[in-house]
Amino acid sequence: MKRTVGVQASILTLLMASSLAVSLVIAADTSQERAVKYILATVQAFRTVYSKAIVEHVQKGGVRPSENWHKDDHAIMLNAQFVKAAGAELKDFELGLIGLTPIYKFNLPKTQAEADALKKMMASPDFKVLTFADGNQFKGLAADHAIVQACVDCHNSHPSSPRKDFKQGDLMGAIVVRINNK
Repeated sequence: MKRTVGVQASILTLLMASSLAVSLVIAADTSQERAVKYILATVQAFRTVYSKAIVEHVQKGGVRPSENWHKDDHAIMLNAQFVKAAGAELKDFELGLIGLTPIYKFNLPKTQAEADALKKMMASPDFKVLTFADGNQFKGLAADHAIVQACVDCHNSHPSSPRKDFKQGDLMGAIVVRINNK
């Protein structure tokens, strides 16, 4: 079982990296806004696939997402860890997650402009993607919803979580892309 999960996760990671590279090549001749939108759409798609196809599937076999997945042969990384791990592999831009009530303070918005954009997004479901200039960076936020019950369960039960009333489908925060201006 562990080998199957590892192979599936490896394939998903390879596809995500390839898709991000293609997105960057396509976006090279376009505006920063368009590049950010390509990246956000790609990351959202792969996070959704990871959440629905991997996380939900392996739970049926007794494997569960866990914050300490690397210490447990019957666990896989959390959805948020998947996005952050992919972001750590990138060199040309920053990729991460932010929220107004994150479990960990390092997932708070880095600037007032990010916080304001996230508040705007949370106040209106019409805003699925927001892009904006912020100092020496161009940024984009994509709405990050609790698309599977595992997201809700983790946030509501985590001892460090400041919010314990999430429901499936709730907007939990945003995927963020930060590109340095040249």
